[in-house]
Amino acid sequence: MSPDLVLSSLVSALWIMLPAYLPNSAAAVLGGGAPIDGGRSLRDGKRIFGDGKTWRGLFLGILSGIAIGSVQIAVRDHAGLLSLPGLTFPVVVILAAGALFGDLAKSFFKRRLGKDRGTEWLIADQYDFVIGAFLLLMIFSPGWVISTVTPLMVLWIIIATPLLHRVVNIIGYLTGVKDVPW
Repeated sequence: MSPDLVLSSLVSALWIMLPAYLPNSAAAVLGGGAPIDGGRSLRDGKRIFGDGKTWRGLFLGILSGIAIGSVQIAVRDHAGLLSLPGLTFPVVVILAAGALFGDLAKSFFKRRLGKDRGTEWLIADQYDFVIGAFLLLMIFSPGWVISTVTPLMVLWIIIATPLLHRVVNIIGYLTGVKDVPW
């Protein structure tokens, strides 16, 4: 395997994941306000999602992913960056929404397991948004996934995601956006 292929696969993986990576951070920074679950609990007495999942965070997080994806589409198309994978507006929307729906699903299960908000849940915390994004992609745009995402790109996503997640969370913690560095 050539070094050029390895590097181009890394860049391509990060390129396609940016509309899924950004919404989580944006939701944390821009969120707040009314919780999605309205403070309600299920029969088990545990909150559905918790106070950390708000309508403002959900909408602004998804919009941030759509915004960065729209910029990526324009840059790729107008700057001659044709070696990068093509994103379409529907794919960008799916990536952004899927990321935050994956995060919501993880929060639901985290509450069922009795884990408090901010409690670290290894692996689930790092990959929830990736799983959500790819699950929605496979439902709504499987042809794009099959024609665009290579096995090497998947490997890079698996390797890069927890590293990026940790760095971004530490930055969020140091800047006061997050209460914990994970």
